[in-house]
Amino acid sequence: MADNKNLIVEGKLADNERMKAQSKHLRGTITTDLADDVTGGFTADNFQLIRFHGMYQQDDRDIRAERAKQKLEPLHNVMLRARLPGGVITPEQWLVIDKFAEEKTMYGSIRLTTRQTFQFHGVLKPNVKPMHQLLNSTGIDSIATAGDVNRNVLCTSNPVESELHKQAWNWAAKISEHLLPKTNAYAEIWLDGEKVESTQEQEPILGDNYLPRKFKTTVVIPPHNDVDVHANDLNFVAIAENDKLVGFNVLVGGGLAMTHGDMTTFPRKADNFGFVSLDKTLDVAAAVVSTQRDWGNRTNRKNAKTKYTLERVGVDTFKKEVEKRASMTFAESRPFKLTSRGDRFGWVKGIDGKHHLTLFIENGRILDFANKSLKKGCAEIAKVHQGDFRLTANQNLIVAGVPEDQKALIEAIATQHGLLEANTSKQRQDSMACVSLPTCPLAMAEAERYLPSAVDQLESILSKHGLAHESIIYRITGCPNGCGRAMLAEIGLVGKGPNKYNLHIGGNREGTRIPKMYKENIVDTEIMQIIDELIGRWSKERLQNEAFGDFVIRAGIVAPVVNSAEDFYA
Repeated sequence: MADNKNLIVEGKLADNERMKAQSKHLRGTITTDLADDVTGGFTADNFQLIRFHGMYQQDDRDIRAERAKQKLEPLHNVMLRARLPGGVITPEQWLVIDKFAEEKTMYGSIRLTTRQTFQFHGVLKPNVKPMHQLLNSTGIDSIATAGDVNRNVLCTSNPVESELHKQAWNWAAKISEHLLPKTNAYAEIWLDGEKVESTQEQEPILGDNYLPRKFKTTVVIPPHNDVDVHANDLNFVAIAENDKLVGFNVLVGGGLAMTHGDMTTFPRKADNFGFVSLDKTLDVAAAVVSTQRDWGNRTNRKNAKTKYTLERVGVDTFKKEVEKRASMTFAESRPFKLTSRGDRFGWVKGIDGKHHLTLFIENGRILDFANKSLKKGCAEIAKVHQGDFRLTANQNLIVAGVPEDQKALIEAIATQHGLLEANTSKQRQDSMACVSLPTCPLAMAEAERYLPSAVDQLESILSKHGLAHESIIYRITGCPNGCGRAMLAEIGLVGKGPNKYNLHIGGNREGTRIPKMYKENIVDTEIMQIIDELIGRWSKERLQNEAFGDFVIRAGIVAPVVNSAEDFYA
């Protein structure tokens, strides 16, 4: 057991702690910045504070240098990430966001994200407040989808076991609401809500300084691991009896972000604390969050996430504190198995008799392209669809709850607009990338724009070695922050610089093993040469049905990552 001095990290607080403390419960001077038409951006602390309201300030890096030559500031705009627990959205809501994207954003697109929600990119300052008000009118907000808070809560999309999914999704929504900031700042700033003195407000779960770092939560329905539980701080694994949800196994301390060159940072799998009944679910969620609130590292943001707190104080110590705060004791973990991650594409029929159509959206980018009108097609479906849409954590879209007599119409619209293509390979469906350039300020290398051609090359290599029917979990991120979840891939590329990546291999298809770095700081051509050689060996030496990630471990090409704190860099 850790002694008391290890529970809280002493030292000079990170500047973000000053910013949060002085923010008047996340208000700052955002309203003043909104009225300033001299700059298109948000200044000083507000640049960070708007994140707690679901926005990141960005600019188009493709034109940054040219604007500098013209003595112009960068083309500041914001990216908004909506709060959409479990990724469920109505057709009516879809049509509203479709229209806003078309008329009021620089890029005209809707971006489906790995956080099971949508993002607007390229919203200029005059459109920011109207955007929030428009979303609010449809029942959507962006509260706490970024910043040092619990973010959008994910839930397995499961379109088959409809009743179980509904129960799990309801808990995702409850957890999201329970862990939201209680400040009235969002309503005051964006919705012209009644002003409240910040000194009269309290944050009983998040605290007045909120969390030390971002916090991510999921609800997963085994055996489908489509939310990647080991990428998240807190995970509720649904346990059902006779198709009825009875409780959750609670997994704590996962996370994928790291910092290049800093070996005190690393991706980490979550630990299984045990089983909790439904009536204690919200208490446990609050206890995990508040323990991390009090014990997390506030002096070094690179080591501030829950995974590092567990490594520092010990899993047992953290678990016992959660039990104390939640006034409960974890029962022994119930048996469960995670066997798959990808979405089920095409039509499936649920046990309720309704049909569900999963559409593959490469990179999650819904836009009208020269050869396929994805955005228009989704809008046309929304105009006639009687069920709901479900955004998946793999950047795809499910048209859910389709009655038998509407199935042919939905399929015809999807086919007409290129949303339903018979020739999309399994490899393309199993590949994913973060947004990266040109909008993300953290991006070091291409990801979204590189992925399509990278998959073309990977498909060619697989075909060359007689494995065209196979696929590999393949992911690319433009930096080491983990948005594309490359640190749970069989092959993961992590951006290091312009056209330079670290190559990681050895994750598994189930998402329960972190890949090992195989080569550092290499260009795309060398990456493909290495992948060609490795797949060549896989085709000749594999055991029956052995996945690529399992093969490179068994063959000794890389060692498995068992304990990230000890062997990720070994």
